[in-house]
Amino acid sequence: MMSAPHRSTGSGAQNSASAVWLVAEREVASKLRSKAFLIATGILLLAALAGVLIGGFMSKSPTPDAIAATSQSAEVVKALPNVEVTEVADRAAAEKLVLDDEVTAAVLPAEDDPTGVVILTKKDTPNSLVMALSKAPQVEILQPDTTNPLLRYLVAIGFGVVFLMAASTFGSTIAQSVVEEKQTRVVELLISAIPTRVLLAGKVIGNTILAMAQILLLAAIAVVGLIVTGQNAVLAGLGAPVLWFAVFFLFGFILLASLYSGAAAMVSRQEDIGSTTMPLMMLVMAPYFLVIFFNDNSLVMTILSYVPFSAPVAMPVRLFVGEAQWWEPLLSLILLVVTCIAAILVGAKIYENSLLRMGARVKLMEALRG
Repeated sequence: MMSAPHRSTGSGAQNSASAVWLVAEREVASKLRSKAFLIATGILLLAALAGVLIGGFMSKSPTPDAIAATSQSAEVVKALPNVEVTEVADRAAAEKLVLDDEVTAAVLPAEDDPTGVVILTKKDTPNSLVMALSKAPQVEILQPDTTNPLLRYLVAIGFGVVFLMAASTFGSTIAQSVVEEKQTRVVELLISAIPTRVLLAGKVIGNTILAMAQILLLAAIAVVGLIVTGQNAVLAGLGAPVLWFAVFFLFGFILLASLYSGAAAMVSRQEDIGSTTMPLMMLVMAPYFLVIFFNDNSLVMTILSYVPFSAPVAMPVRLFVGEAQWWEPLLSLILLVVTCIAAILVGAKIYENSLLRMGARVKLMEALRG
């Protein structure tokens, strides 16, 4: 007699995968029904667009100064930065343009000094023009900045704020969801139908989908803002760093989400969440402040780009300014993935051992031992 084929393993895996996606869909649907979440997301996107537009307009070159000059002094004035030269026939024509406010000033050959010039102005001394025409020693920069320092600072703020806002917002959301299910005893019904780790996986995946959707929307808004402000060169330079940021953020968020879930499972009341999640909040805030404060320090940025909690911000910034070799993001990503796997295992163990324990806060070592 032939025995029936054994299909329990495949069926169990399929059922677990289906349960994970059901939990993930539940997490996504609950957030999309929340007006507070939608409003907060809208504010974040508008703030990102405003930041890109303001940064773009600030980085644009100022309106050139209109300067009148004769044929003898025009070559000198044309060599100055950010000026628009209007050639005149003589001093009288230059004076007329200055008095009529058609030019900021006029630069004419000095009558008593064949090699010098004289500046005509209506009221105030144009200090910037005086300084530009003054003879200064030649300067040779041995290690010039590869990017504009202001642009470098703005990019560091951009990556840092996105990581900080998304990780802290969704991390707190996961923690509140876990504790709410414990308080209402809903978790007892859930784990009677699905394994504890399946519930955890669904929560992490659902919130990861929402976080990555926000990242993609922010990237799209940044692209639109850069195009509107005519910053095509910046857009071209941000292409690869933004893609790397998305990849690093994915694993960095899963790492934090797993730890947030485990930390939240250790308490049974909403007011106690901060006692277990505060260390994780510090790990989220550290990349933001460290990258902002040390964005121009190559040694510190190199170290931060290999630390799993700061790599999602530090490495894209280094890629943007051209300080990272091609192999560095790969090595950093490997370290992040390994740390992410370890965090998933630790977070899952804490979550599984603490989820049904009500009352007083579960100590970390007890949660790890089970």
